[in-house]
Amino acid sequence: MNRRDFSLASAAFGLTAAAPSVLAQSAPFTAGTHYAVLRKPAPVDAPAGKVEVAEFFSYNCPHCATFEPALEAWSRKMPANAVLRRVPVPSVGQDIQTKQKLYYTLEALGKVDELHMKVFQAIHVERQRLFGDEAVLDWAAKQPGLDAKKFAETFKSFGVASKVQRATQLTEAYTIPGTPAMGVAGRWYVDGGMARTMQGMLQVSEYLIGQAAKG
Repeated sequence: MNRRDFSLASAAFGLTAAAPSVLAQSAPFTAGTHYAVLRKPAPVDAPAGKVEVAEFFSYNCPHCATFEPALEAWSRKMPANAVLRRVPVPSVGQDIQTKQKLYYTLEALGKVDELHMKVFQAIHVERQRLFGDEAVLDWAAKQPGLDAKKFAETFKSFGVASKVQRATQLTEAYTIPGTPAMGVAGRWYVDGGMARTMQGMLQVSEYLIGQAAKG
C-alpha cells in the first residue's frame, strides 16, 4: 500500500490482466509531477545496454496483488532494451523479512512465474495466514511440483539472506514511501499517486525507459 492519499481501487486502475502494450514515448510527463528524480543514483543490476525497471512490492499489499496481472502482461511487451526486477520491500504489514525470503526463494528455484501470483492469492483471496517461517514452509510443501526440502534449504540460505539485504538497501536508495512503485535506471521513481493511476505508472515507466536509452 502507498502512504500517499490516493484511491487505488481496481476500477480506477484502468488495468486488465491482458493490458495492451504501452506506447508512451511522446507522452507529456514531467519531473516532479509525474515522476521523481533521485538526488543520488541508486545501484542497478542489469546487463550492459539494458535499462533496469524495478518494481517495489510487498506480498502483504493488496494493491500489489491487484497490480500484478497487469504488470506481468506489460513485462511481456516492454521495450526490448529493458529488464524487470522485482524487489520485495522491507515494509508494509507484518512479517516482512519472511515475505522477502519467500520471494527470493521462489526466484532462486525458478518458480516465480509459477507461484508468485499464487502467493498473492493465498494471502488476499484465500486469507491464509502466512506469518512466520514455519507457515511459509508449510505452504510451500503443499505446492505441486515444489521440492519442500530444497525450498527449505534455499529459504534459510546465505544467498537468500544476502538478496534480502540488497533489496532493503535498494528500497532505501530509492526512498520508497509505499507500494506498488517503480524505479527506472536507478535514476527515477514513480508510483500510482504521481502517475494518477496504475496504468499511468506503467506509461510513465515506459517513457522513462526511452529517456534512459537516450543517455
